[in-house]
Amino acid sequence: MSTEWYIIIGLIAVSFGVLWYTGQLVRLKTYIDETWVEMQKCAWPTWGELQGSTIVVTISILLLGLFTVAVDQIFRLLVTWVT
Repeated sequence: MSTEWYIIIGLIAVSFGVLWYTGQLVRLKTYIDETWVEMQKCAWPTWGELQGSTIVVTISILLLGLFTVAVDQIFRLLVTWVT
């Protein structure tokens, strides 16, 4: 191994030691454990619900985009007609 790898490994070891000494690793483990428990409580959609929601969102975005383009064209025509 080259010298750079020894330096990187040393920095990782020192960082790990500092995190362990200050109690940050315990806090990280607690955070991960609590997050896992909360994720188990979530009601996840079924595959069919997910597909249906994706279709609704896609159609909504397309309609909103078409509406925005139409209003923009109307305002463009009004501005060119007035000026």
